[in-house]
Order: sequence, then C-alpha cells, then structure tokens
Amino acid sequence: MSESRYDIDDLLELMAVLRDPEQGCPWDVKQDWDSIVPHTLEEAYEVADAIERRAWDELPGELGDLLFQVVYYSQFGTEEGRFNFHEVVHVLTAKMLRRHPHVFPDGTLASRRPPGVSVEEIESRQAPELENIHGRWETLKAEERQARRSGGEPDATGASVLDDVPRTLPALSRAAKLSKRAARVGFDWPDASGVLAKIREELDEVEQALAEGDRDHAAEEVGDLLFAVTNLARTLKADPEQCLRATNAKFERRFRHVEAALAAAEVPLQEAGLEAMERHWQAAKHRDTPVQEPPQGEFRP
Repeated sequence: MSESRYDIDDLLELMAVLRDPEQGCPWDVKQDWDSIVPHTLEEAYEVADAIERRAWDELPGELGDLLFQVVYYSQFGTEEGRFNFHEVVHVLTAKMLRRHPHVFPDGTLASRRPPGVSVEEIESRQAPELENIHGRWETLKAEERQARRSGGEPDATGASVLDDVPRTLPALSRAAKLSKRAARVGFDWPDASGVLAKIREELDEVEQALAEGDRDHAAEEVGDLLFAVTNLARTLKADPEQCLRATNAKFERRFRHVEAALAAAEVPLQEAGLEAMERHWQAAKHRDTPVQEPPQGEFRP
C-alpha cells in the first residue's frame, strides 16, 4: 500500500487554516504583504545556498519553503479578492507559452515544435527580425513591461528601459540588470578595455578622495567603482553576484584553514600576528591552486 502524499490543494488548505482569524496561527494571522517580503528573500537565498553546497537532500525542503512564500501571497490575494493561487499558475503558464513560440508554435500547451524542424527554422518563420531566442525573449519581456505600464495600449509616456528592475534585488544583481538594460539600447562600452579604463578611473577617484581626507566622497566613489566592476562581469557574461559568492566561499575556506592551523599549533588567533596568519593564508592559497596561482600579496582571496 503506497503512502498517501500531500498535494498542492492540501498546501493551499493548510495556508487558509493558518490564516483563519479564529482557528489559525496568531503569527500567520498578523502577517501582511510587507512583513513577508524579508522571509521571501531569505528563502530564495537558502535555495541558492543548498544548490551551491550540493545539499540535494536539503533542497526539496528549501524549495518547499520558497513555494510557501508564493502560497502566502496568493492567500493574501484571495482574502482581498485580488487573485488566487490558480490565477498565479494561469498567468505564469500563459506567459511562458507566449515567450516560447519556438517550443509551442501555436501558443498552446498542446502544440509542439514539429519533429525534424530546427529552432532556427521556427525563428525564421515566426520572428525574422530577431537574431535568436534570447533576443525574442528580451523583446517579449519589454513588450510585457510596456503593456503593464499602459494597460495594453502603446506606451506614449516617458517610460524608461530601466522600469521594473526590482529595488529589492541585491545591489550587485540590480547593478548588473540596470547596466544590461542600458547596454541593450546602445549605452555601453564597445569592449572590455573600455570597462577596465573606467575601473581605473574610478579607483583613481577613490584614492584622490582618500588623499583629501573626504571619507564620504570616498565611499561614494567606492560605489562607482563597484558599479564599474559589475559592468566588467557583465561583459564577461558572468553574474557578479555569483562571482562574489564564489569569492566569499573561497575566502571563508582559506580563513578557516588559518584558524585550524593556528589552533593545531595552540596559538590563539588574536595573538598570532599578521605574519603567522599570512603564512597559513598562503599555504591555504597554494593548496587551492598549487600551480596556477603562486603566493603573492597579503590576504588576496
């Protein structure tokens, strides 16, 4: 006899009960749209963390926690008569069908790309003015943003290509999206050398502000420097958030080696001194990349 398993309807019922003013959970009852947002962001990061750690046994639970956030907002929508979970599913499915005409040629779930017909052939039939699937995807998203702003009518306002980039994104991710939007309409360097020159310019401005003793201006210039570095990651087709997360992990791994080495030598971390810590740091660095990255400089992750 197979074990009875819960499904999405059970989850929706559970949420409705949790939010019931008389029978529900007091904590869940008092939540609102704004109070849940920080939890949504946290759950998304926990999904990313589980994937980075390859903690596959934890991932179903983390994905469930993230799904629960969607169910939470859907319950708010139901209570206020705005929308429900099924509307969320409908809107998502319709949008994905619309954005994938190379997979669903008729725009219906039942339609499929004919056997033996390549994606390139579908593109040439349906959107000859677009160069590739990615271009079509971005164009469709832009059309959807315009439709949301203008209620479906052609946009006659002073709308910006930067509209709808979420302000709650991590700063690096948002910088990458903002610069990508601007680059799409031609506001960009022709190649990576231009970005490198900009990085050097911003670094010079940081140094000048520090030389003048203006820490506030220096902090502002550091922001400009970070934005320029984000653009470099974009030109390399790299996600700056992921780049920094990888470096964070590398730094943590190497510093933990420093701590372990000092502990093995029975040397308190606070008393070890920079020279000893640097020596163990370089050992950890050499262990990571014994050939490609010979030790150099202090505490360079």
